[in-house]
Formats: sequence, C-alpha cells, structure tokens
Amino acid sequence: MAAAETTGILERALSGEALLVEDAVRLLTGPAEELPVLLKAAGEMRDQGHGRRVSFSRNVFLPLTNLCRNRCAYCSFRREPGQPGQHTMTFEEVRRECRQAFRMGCTEALFCLGDRPEALWPSHRKTLRRLGVDSTAEQVAVACRIALEEGLLPHTNAGALTREELAGLKPGNASMGLMLESASPQVVHAGCPDKFPQVRLQVLRHAGELRIPFTSGLLVGIGETSRQRVEALEVLREVSKAFGHIQEVIVQNFRGSKESPRSPGREPSLEEVVRTVAVARLMLGPDFNLQAPPNLNQQGLNLLLRAGVNDWGGLSPLTSDHINPQAPWPRVEELAWTCEQEGFRLVERLAVYPEFLSRPGFLTPTIRRRALEISAGLEVSR
Repeated sequence: MAAAETTGILERALSGEALLVEDAVRLLTGPAEELPVLLKAAGEMRDQGHGRRVSFSRNVFLPLTNLCRNRCAYCSFRREPGQPGQHTMTFEEVRRECRQAFRMGCTEALFCLGDRPEALWPSHRKTLRRLGVDSTAEQVAVACRIALEEGLLPHTNAGALTREELAGLKPGNASMGLMLESASPQVVHAGCPDKFPQVRLQVLRHAGELRIPFTSGLLVGIGETSRQRVEALEVLREVSKAFGHIQEVIVQNFRGSKESPRSPGREPSLEEVVRTVAVARLMLGPDFNLQAPPNLNQQGLNLLLRAGVNDWGGLSPLTSDHINPQAPWPRVEELAWTCEQEGFRLVERLAVYPEFLSRPGFLTPTIRRRALEISAGLEVSR
C-alpha cells in the first residue's frame, strides 16, 4: 500500500493541482511497492485527456547529414568527414526516398541531422555549395519543399537553429522539434556548444514566439539525477504554458551501442523509464501529448501504456531509426495488438497534432490544406 504522503500527492495531482518539483521527485524515487498506485493515477489522468486512444505517425526517417559540430559522448549518430558511414543526402536521394515512402502509405517526412556542421568543417561548406545551397538551414528548406511535392508533411529536427532560421523553415514544415534533453548545465558535456540548456531553451522560446508546433523532451540516462529529470519536465511545462506550442513531450531513454561506449550515464532500468513517464504525465496534465519510443522499450510497452503515454511517435515501414539503429521499429500490427490487450485503440496521426489544425497562426495555408487532405484519408490501425 502506498504511503499516506504519496497518496496525498496523487490525489492533489488528479484534482488538477500542479505537481510541485519536490512532490514529483518523491514519486520518481519512491519504493517499488508504490509503483502500481503511481501508474494507476497517471493512467487515469491520461484517460481524462485522451480516452483510450494511442497514436503514431507513419513516417520516413531522412538523415540529411550525420555530420555535427557537437561531440556528445552518448551519440551513435554522429560521424566526421571521411569516417565510415558518413553521408550527406543529395536532393535526388531525398526525392527518391519520399516518393517510395508515399507509395508505402507514409504521411510524414522526418528530417534529422547534426548541428551546423559547416561551422566546423570547411569540406562540408563545399558539399553544400555542390548541392546549390549556402547553409544547412537552406539545405533543410529545399528538402522540405521536395517532401511536400511528393505528398508528405515535413517535420524537422535540425538542432539549435536561430530565430531567423526557424522563421525561414516554418512555411515548409508541419511541425519542428528539438529535445531539451536536460535543463541542468552539469549534464552538458565538453565539445557540445549547442547542448547548453540556455541555448536549447532559447530555441524553444523562439519557436513559441513564431507559433511553430513543436516537439521536445528529455533524455533519461545521460548522467542526470532524478531531480534534474523533474526540473527538465518543469521547464517544458513552463515554456508550454507561456506559448502553447509544445505539441508533444518525449521521454526517451538512453540505449547504449558500440557507437556510444563513452556515455557518462548508464542505461536506465525499465522501472526508471516507466516512473519517469508516469511523473511526466502527472506534471504535464491530462491534455498533453506524451510519447515514449516503442523501439527502445520493446519489453515494457504494456507498462508504458499504464504509465500514461498516448503516443508512440514515428514508425517507418521503409527506414530504420538512424539515431538508435540497434533498436528496430516494432511492426504496426504488433503494436496495435499490444494496445488492444491493454484496452486501447491504435490510430494514425499526422506530423502535426490535430489541435493545431484550427489554431490561427500555427500553420501556413498550404501546410494546413495538405494536412487536412491527408487527415481525411487516415484509417484506424487494428
């Protein structure tokens, strides 16, 4: 049975009272016997806002370049010029992938790339010129136009962009994103100029000012403490309250691979991930879209559903998860079956969540029109 203190915290949260940082830390670090009651409360809160529906986006994962000026110890994506596996996509490759993805029923083009590699390597500046562009941001803009031409809605994760770059990319994107990862400067690692929390928070604020539907989240298992996890969720809650543009929060757990042997943290246990998801739900409230990547938690999908997730993120029938290549996507049919076993219905969504389709200023007429066309054709997955 849960302690009276825990019961009181959960009752206050379910009544609509904002969960305090100290109370959230208490829930995150509580004894194992309190986990069932924590999950029950988080699940009840999710049902208040989302009922028994869990969503995903059928996408194609397009790594425009895996060059990056940051040197995160836990990253398995980054390469340097000349290193095996290093690649920068041509626009012909982008079009070919998007065309095939559209034929396979995908609706989202997920663009993921390293932070501003031209600032570190002159050779990449030459590559950009060969592509006919002057910067990574311009490269992304052209790729987004191609995706739209091929019938997909772009979602861009291009790192710590400036306000001007965000404004330039907004017309070609249904949504954009940047993981906060952590709100603590102590978790930032040497050689990572774009990972300082104040840098990332500035991007989140600029996106809010520009009314861009935005995805963010925290990374669990990179050396942070339980309190620092809660503080990151608190920051995301406050930024969303200020601007109303955070369309989803991802709780992503670090998974090690042979490409990331130097991580300063450790892989979190399933219980840690599930607890963090449950606390995130209780902190963010019933209406927030809360995601946990299913390919990183194949053995805990049932628990994550009970902990309050209402979204699984992007799943691709064509491409792998280039950030975590060691973790293949689950098949949609398998995920739908798991959801049904827990009493949920799996449904497809777009790169932009439905609530933003009718909110003024968030989407250009072209993006909104295309989103409505695609949305009309989506079917529930069973």
